Amino acid sequence: MTDPTPDTFRDAPQSGGAAETHFGYRTVPLDEKQSLVDDVFHKVARRYDIMNDLMSGGLHRVWKDALLSKVRPPQSPRPFRLLDLAGGTGDVSFRVVEAGGPGTTAVVADINAEMLAVGRERAEKRGLAERVEFAEANAEALPFPDRSFDAVTIAFGIRNVPRIPVALAEMRRVLKPGGRAFVLEFSKVDVPGLDAVYDAYSFRVIPALGRMVAGDAEPYQYLVESIRRFPTAEAFAQLMREAGFARVDFMRMTGGVVALHWGFRI
Repeated sequence: MTDPTPDTFRDAPQSGGAAETHFGYRTVPLDEKQSLVDDVFHKVARRYDIMNDLMSGGLHRVWKDALLSKVRPPQSPRPFRLLDLAGGTGDVSFRVVEAGGPGTTAVVADINAEMLAVGRERAEKRGLAERVEFAEANAEALPFPDRSFDAVTIAFGIRNVPRIPVALAEMRRVLKPGGRAFVLEFSKVDVPGLDAVYDAYSFRVIPALGRMVAGDAEPYQYLVESIRRFPTAEAFAQLMREAGFARVDFMRMTGGVVALHWGFRI
């Protein structure tokens, strides 16, 4: 399958006049994608973090550690407020808050109430309920004031957003001047030979794991397909620039399986 161009992720009407987008390898009306994605995560919410460990062989923890090292929450009592988008189970927010000083707090925003419920339970168990709050919110229309966060993160969630440029613009809007946005997402393998192994693993093993552990292979088939439809690291960096971010850069990890992107609001 041909890699998508950045235009695949822009809100462009098709020849019939109605805007369309992808849902895995299917083409769907743009306005229907969010409900389809929401249904996927309703199905897997309770097993989501277990499946992350199994699917990645634990590597998602290494990738999130790299994200944390870039966020660098202050160790002092100075206030530092994080917005973690599509972060329902709280994994990234917990890492940032625990690594920062007493002034570090986080808001987890997710459109899926089931994922947020899991996150709230885990925050209580970790003693973080006072420093991590949860909000049901759409990344394309964030219910937060302009310039209200020091950092915004989204880990493995941007590819599920129907209008990625709109979400990027919203991320920039809610950042304070000098604030940083970080996007951790799957990317294109750039090591010869690894790409074939990765494809075989993704399409044969991951849906089977989903069936065994989460009781449903279909959501994981979609997740694998959505990864293949996501832009290259270079193309996504250009989307960030077009959204108004400055000093945009990225680094690839694990042979290009994932890429960590960042940009500043100035």
